[in-house]
Amino acid sequence: MLRDKTKTLCIGDKVIGGGHPVLIQSMTNTKTKDVKATVGQIKRLEAAGCDIIRVAVPDMESAKCIEDIKSSISIPLVADIHFDYQLAIASIEYGADKIRINPGNIGNEDRVYQVVEAAKRCHIPIRVGVNSGSLEKKILRKYGRVCAEALVESALNKLKLIESMDYRQLVLSIKSSDVLMSIEAHDQIAKQVPYPLHVGITESGTIKMGTIKSSVGLGIILHKGIGDTIRVSLTGDPVEEIIAGKKILQTLGLREQEVNIISCPTCGRTEINLVELANEVEKRCGHLKENIKIAVMGCEVNGPGEARDADIGIAGGKKTGLIFKKGKVVKKVPEDQLLDAFMSELDQLLNEMKTDEQT
Repeated sequence: MLRDKTKTLCIGDKVIGGGHPVLIQSMTNTKTKDVKATVGQIKRLEAAGCDIIRVAVPDMESAKCIEDIKSSISIPLVADIHFDYQLAIASIEYGADKIRINPGNIGNEDRVYQVVEAAKRCHIPIRVGVNSGSLEKKILRKYGRVCAEALVESALNKLKLIESMDYRQLVLSIKSSDVLMSIEAHDQIAKQVPYPLHVGITESGTIKMGTIKSSVGLGIILHKGIGDTIRVSLTGDPVEEIIAGKKILQTLGLREQEVNIISCPTCGRTEINLVELANEVEKRCGHLKENIKIAVMGCEVNGPGEARDADIGIAGGKKTGLIFKKGKVVKKVPEDQLLDAFMSELDQLLNEMKTDEQT
């Protein structure tokens, strides 16, 4: 079902589904029972723009720590459970805002029922998670392989089980590391269920390769109107997941644009060290929350010309550079002074923007 038609659910103080903004999730890679380290990482993720955070609950000690962790953070906390239904129940009792389970790996129906009843008592959603590595043998025999149809059938079976227990505060995720399979599975499931969908390309890889695969997969799925929350799963610092997720949503027009830094790929006309310059501008300006467009261009062809709509930019010359605003050159400086001069002009522009907002 398209995101503007899905069921509306509350996860802590966040609302998903029913056309609400697509939210970004991540997962800590600290040991959950190390409360200090886990809270510290979550706060970094909050600062980067994470909307919902998930923690692993592999043992009872971790479940008990949910209460302390939750009291120290400002975003909803999701408990990720595998195999032990008692950990799911304990996580709910210790204050998790949502739990993530795969009903197929936490035991018989009675155990699933006990988890569902605990969620009912505390009025929290259950995320039903299915992925290509955990399909039931019966379904694998039916289809002969992992495929989109197999993922969808497995997910529908699990949803029907929990629906039969009279609970519909559900979020669904069906994940694969195969991008095309993920796209097809989401196309199919969105036509059959009313629940919010959590979208991601699982095990997508390192920061470089994982960002590429996730951008392609999430970009296509979200552009179809499918998906209510996302996670960019990367092998590395989870803050990188938030950075990538925000850019994916901003590129698709699904989140308010913050700073937009563009740069040209360089060519034989380039007479300055544009690669180093562009990287340094991104390093210094990538944190900005203002909706501005910054251009770092190698020559005057791509500078004030092609990038004339940029709020501020640099155009390289022969060992010199032009600083321009809205296509008009405001300063010409030697290459070794270019970055500092640009930052000074940018600070002036940001101050002007703040003044305009206040008047």
